[in-house]
Amino acid sequence: MRDILHRVDLDRLDEQIVALLVDDGRRSYADLGQRVGLSASAVQRRVDRLRRGGAITGFTVTLDPGALGWTVEGYVELFCRMRTPPATIRAAVARFPEVVDASTVSGEADAVLRILAADMRHFEQVLEQIGAEPFVARTRSVLVLSPLIRRPAAPQPPT
Repeated sequence: MRDILHRVDLDRLDEQIVALLVDDGRRSYADLGQRVGLSASAVQRRVDRLRRGGAITGFTVTLDPGALGWTVEGYVELFCRMRTPPATIRAAVARFPEVVDASTVSGEADAVLRILAADMRHFEQVLEQIGAEPFVARTRSVLVLSPLIRRPAAPQPPT
């Protein structure tokens, strides 16, 4: 994960380009240019600058977990024994492909995980394995019934 060292300033055209790429990362520079009123080479220079500056970190596809057989989604709070460094938590949960997001958090829990599983038994098995890690004191989980909003990060609106 990249540490945020500075904020990348985006102008109106950068914001439009980023929004179009968030919508469809496979858009060509020519298509982007046509939509924002720039040449393909000008768009490429802007995208390259945004990548170098860290605003754009890569391009990916968005998958439907259900179509891939992941029918159960849950969030698991980890409560750690003593002081467990984030690197220890990261190393332990990174071994599980079912863990699709993991963050340290403020509050009672030390970390929150987002887990996708094929079914309830699979979710339970993953939860048991994570709970058996030596640094885990206990877990608390909730299951997702209906995802309401799922969207990628986007540029901040002007203040």
